[in-house]
Amino acid sequence: MSRPVDERWIRRFRDDDGCATKLLCFPHAGGWSNAYRTWPLGLPPDVGVLAARYPGREDRLGDAFPSGLEALADDIADALGEPARHRLVLFGHSMGASVAHEVALRLQKRGCPPAALCVSGRRPPHALEGLRQHFGTDEEIIADVVRFDESCAPVFADPDLREILLPAIRADYRLVDDYPGGHRPPLDCPVYGYTGDSDTEVNPEQMRRWADTTNGAFRLRVFPGGHFYLRAEEAVLLADMTDVLGGLECRTEAAP
Repeated sequence: MSRPVDERWIRRFRDDDGCATKLLCFPHAGGWSNAYRTWPLGLPPDVGVLAARYPGREDRLGDAFPSGLEALADDIADALGEPARHRLVLFGHSMGASVAHEVALRLQKRGCPPAALCVSGRRPPHALEGLRQHFGTDEEIIADVVRFDESCAPVFADPDLREILLPAIRADYRLVDDYPGGHRPPLDCPVYGYTGDSDTEVNPEQMRRWADTTNGAFRLRVFPGGHFYLRAEEAVLLADMTDVLGGLECRTEAAP
């Protein structure tokens, strides 16, 4: 990248001189960058895999939480510098889809738009009206997390782990609830949508409304599963993304 990346904000799982395309992944609410640690195994070796490191977790436990989702996007866009020498593709799941979209808008405004935006398990900003509010008591937040991911129950049963994890989850839920959404300027890059067919947070028709966020192409893939379909379907998802990234490479090389 033409200006140094702020390493506090970006974790590199694979990023070397042979990576002409860089895939930057954005975690869900309460999620860690480590959720994407296995993705290099399922993607071609010339695709760099990076993940956003949100404050208040992992080795950023002492960093202040952002004041809002848009402020978080500002910080991440600033941390990226000017990624002009590489094809940069953004992928975000759930809350991460909204963050990735806001980052894409900022990069486009600065004249260095991403090559594509991939969004997963989240309504577009202009379709958030009427979405249930997540924020509540700690017990309500924990119940909500466990409803989506039962494997988290033993974690919250451990008082020490609960004390470490809950502040970040609580902060992210507030980001989601306070995010105003609404119409945004259209992106010029293609947008690719992914969702689970039994996700209670978003249905395929709502995901198709991401088509309104771009002047470019839009395509949706629906996989078996709920909100965290991408865990069980990781191999199939990454195979599809390999095709997407390959198509971007061909179009970029063919451009004058």
